[in-house]
Amino acid sequence: MTDCVPFQNFENVHVLHRSGFLRSVMAKLRASETTNESFPQFADQIARLVVAKALEYIEYEDNGVMTPTGSEYDGTKLGRRVCGVSILRAGSSMEHILREWVPSAVFGKVLIQRNEETAMPHLFFDKLPSFISECSVILLDPMLATGGSAMTAIKVLLDKGVEPKNIVFCNIVACPEGIAALAKEFPEVTVVTAEVDSHLNEKKYIIPGLGDYGDRYFGTTMY
Repeated sequence: MTDCVPFQNFENVHVLHRSGFLRSVMAKLRASETTNESFPQFADQIARLVVAKALEYIEYEDNGVMTPTGSEYDGTKLGRRVCGVSILRAGSSMEHILREWVPSAVFGKVLIQRNEETAMPHLFFDKLPSFISECSVILLDPMLATGGSAMTAIKVLLDKGVEPKNIVFCNIVACPEGIAALAKEFPEVTVVTAEVDSHLNEKKYIIPGLGDYGDRYFGTTMY
């Protein structure tokens, strides 16, 4: 499994080790010449790594099993039901990856859109399981820019009774500004990301970034 490294002084923020393999896939994902047909393939490869790492930070309990050799293995099993919550639209691209790892996972959605002039998030709706307060929640959104959408979604989860320590924010590309804002506001929430980029530009876009993740994944803009 891919190792993680801490980010600055935020103990609950974990960044995948920047290996040659990770950089090779990221180069394909970010390249402007990568087509809409190819983008989802590379995106899913990175998503599998970050979702798997995110699952290391949820609750487990002991589960000893007997192997065909008649020997006991000291395994584990989920301590809580897993609920994936995608921040629409781009977050929904990661749902099937979580389901691959945890077939029993349930899912909720929140629709939050950023005002392109003010960069402020606006919550349109949420649809979450009634028992979400009893779950380990994997919050899915591939891009973390200002942190506004992620923080809005976390506030929704807290209002539903989810404890911050039971939330893992699962992300593919982040920036220092977004990480700092989220980690300072919700220090108990765990963050797992594949890479942290340089900065936000004057339009609040991640630099170097990769363009609009949702458009490229779902093919709604020509690349």
